[in-house]
Amino acid sequence: MAHLGEMDVDRSLARALLRLALGLNLLLHGLVRVPILGKFAEGMAREFSATVLPGSLVRAFALCLPFAETIIGALLVIGLWQRAVLAAGMLMMTALLFGTALLQHWDVLTQQMLYVFLYAALLATRSWDRWSFDAR
Repeated sequence: MAHLGEMDVDRSLARALLRLALGLNLLLHGLVRVPILGKFAEGMAREFSATVLPGSLVRAFALCLPFAETIIGALLVIGLWQRAVLAAGMLMMTALLFGTALLQHWDVLTQQMLYVFLYAALLATRSWDRWSFDAR
């Protein structure tokens, strides 16, 4: 049976690795889109043209999204301002969920809900954090 201290280390390690993986995923989502920002924004505007969302709003969101992903991802990787960053990530996902539901892309929405769960799990387990700039 594992010693209580070992279980704490295991929880902290699991959380740190989950935070690192989610952060890298998001960081790279943003970084690969920045060089093709205009093309990305126009593609998203085209995809949403049949919805009630105005094209200018979709385009503005698409122009901001890669930068939000990059910043949130980088801050997750280093573990800085985690409460605010995780909340921002969940709000970003909520906006993406809204758009995905308008498009009726239910398979994508299911994948996005997994991201929401990961953000919630990291937020709920902040007390286990040992390896970050925010470590308690």
